Amino acid sequence: MPASYAYLGPEGTFTEVALRTLPEAATRELIPYVSVQSALDAVRAGEAEAAFVPIENSVEGGITTTLDELVAGAPLMIYREVLLSITFALLVRPGTELSDIKTVSAHPAAQPQVRNWLKKHLPDAHWESAASNADAARLVQEGQYDAAFAGEFAAARYGLEALETGIHDAENAQTRFVLVGRPARPAAPTGADKTSIVLWQRDDHPGGLRDLLGEFATRGINLMLLQSRPTGAGIGNYCFCIDAEGHISDRRVADALMGLKRICLQVRYLGSYPRADVRPGDVQPPRLGTSDDEFMSAADWVAQCQDGRF
Repeated sequence: MPASYAYLGPEGTFTEVALRTLPEAATRELIPYVSVQSALDAVRAGEAEAAFVPIENSVEGGITTTLDELVAGAPLMIYREVLLSITFALLVRPGTELSDIKTVSAHPAAQPQVRNWLKKHLPDAHWESAASNADAARLVQEGQYDAAFAGEFAAARYGLEALETGIHDAENAQTRFVLVGRPARPAAPTGADKTSIVLWQRDDHPGGLRDLLGEFATRGINLMLLQSRPTGAGIGNYCFCIDAEGHISDRRVADALMGLKRICLQVRYLGSYPRADVRPGDVQPPRLGTSDDEFMSAADWVAQCQDGRF
């Protein structure tokens, strides 16, 4: 396998900045790709060891392009996550004034994060989506658009100037990025982990979603992301992307996954990996009756009953 990481490019994206916070990134060739799909396909084709892509932001929620790519196609697995605080700069060609700006561009996920600023300062500017914020900066450099919302660090890379900085509609906005590779044995649990899965119901019926969520609730497992995505099989047909606290080696998580496997049409395991938002010592202990020791004690008791040793 080539010692390289694919990432959503071009150079100068928030994705690249987040990727470079991983210690192992210093020992890999970092290769920009034009889209999330092409970066993930590079992993599937064996052209890259892993891909680093955005998956969620605190303003708009899940990045649907990434979620849909993980739902469909050959299975992939999440190994790491990174949280990055996001603030935008308005990048323009040198000499451009605010009154000159008629068109602006950025990644679609950026629009909800700058919508109010745009309405206040550039209410008549026409928005055009780009493959990434850095690609929007490149298009401004080429003269296709007047301005781009991107990281201030991208200005020098594309010969632009930051006309405005510190742009954000929501304080403390963050984007979550994930390192995705081919399926393999997950890393050992750290005590502060997250497990990601995709669920497909067998049929549409009253209380169907409640049945799925009940597998987590009865085992004291907190959910951190729940997002429905259309399956493409028609109106009303959805699968559910879920992030749950815990690791697949935790008895309560493994038991929940077994329960879901019994009642779901399909379950796709996307990995168990360390959380980026909390340290192991800060994780709340499992709810009464859901610790590994309590699961093992209950299993031993059932075995004793089966053997007539109660």
